[in-house]
Amino acid sequence: MTLAFLGLTYGSALAQGAPGSTGPQPDDEPTDVPLDGGASLLLAGGAALGLHRLRQRPTR
Repeated sequence: MTLAFLGLTYGSALAQGAPGSTGPQPDDEPTDVPLDGGASLLLAGGAALGLHRLRQRPTR
């Protein structure tokens, strides 16, 4: 049963298409990635979490 399932799903489980498929090629210009919005949100979230944990810390 398991072997039959694996045999039937093998074709759709391939990770990449055949050579010559669409996508970036080695000769293409590099694509710009906008990091500003996500990085600043992560930084602000980390700072808020740090402040929250500092305020919850018991005093000695």
